Amino acid sequence: MKVIDLRCRPAFLHPFFGGAPGTPEHDTARWLNRRVGTRGPDDHFERSLTQEGFLAEVREAGLHKAVVVGRHTPSQHLPNEEIHTIIRDHDELLGIGSIEPVLQGIDGALAEIDRAVDQLGLVGIDLEPGFAEPARHPDDTLYWPIYEHLQNRGIPLFLMSGPTTPDPAYNNPGKLAAVARAFPQLKIVAYHGYWPNVQQAIGVAFRYENIHLVPDMYLFLAGSEAYIQAANGFLADQLLFGSSYTFRPIRQSIDDALQLGLKEDVLDKFFHANAARLLNLS
Repeated sequence: MKVIDLRCRPAFLHPFFGGAPGTPEHDTARWLNRRVGTRGPDDHFERSLTQEGFLAEVREAGLHKAVVVGRHTPSQHLPNEEIHTIIRDHDELLGIGSIEPVLQGIDGALAEIDRAVDQLGLVGIDLEPGFAEPARHPDDTLYWPIYEHLQNRGIPLFLMSGPTTPDPAYNNPGKLAAVARAFPQLKIVAYHGYWPNVQQAIGVAFRYENIHLVPDMYLFLAGSEAYIQAANGFLADQLLFGSSYTFRPIRQSIDDALQLGLKEDVLDKFFHANAARLLNLS
């Protein structure tokens, strides 16, 4: 079975992900590993401190592709060149670029989208409105030129959601409705699946087929059963796999997902086909 892991952020990317041992961020990342259900020793976490360790984790997990996700917020910037450098010359890796139009300006952000895709070979764009200053919802009209450009170019949009959003009020899946309605050809992907607002996220995805959910590490927490129930019905083409590595081991996440009750004909879509279609992989 081919598996595409749509969300990897190895620790060496930034101290926020635990990349600096002996720091509070390192301790927090280890705490989160336990919080989201990591079993046994945290070897996967220590290996993610280096590029070589991350590649070993990807290969031993048997991944077809691992997607390394960038980030650009006022407090944290993973330059697109860095994502390109990590994935370059590694066929099993893909990269998601990032923009921050408040800091870059709309024209600057649009130019960066084109550079990230056309020159750096990245396959999507990450945007994190809830981490902006001030925080925004995805339906803020500031972002509409971004959405129009991505839609016109067929580039998928990846949005950050979930309980780590600084203000939980901005973890509101209902705000995606206006975006999906205004840009019906825009491929929208919600990382963390708006957990714990699972029913609302599923409801918006029911209404708009261009919304995709990647619950990643939250797929294994209380209340997430509804994602599986929906995927065994109308959401079969809109639910995708992500480990959220390094906060969860890749192989354990695959094995745990196999035990959640997805129907046999849904498993390939969840693990591979939906992502391959979304990312325009041959």
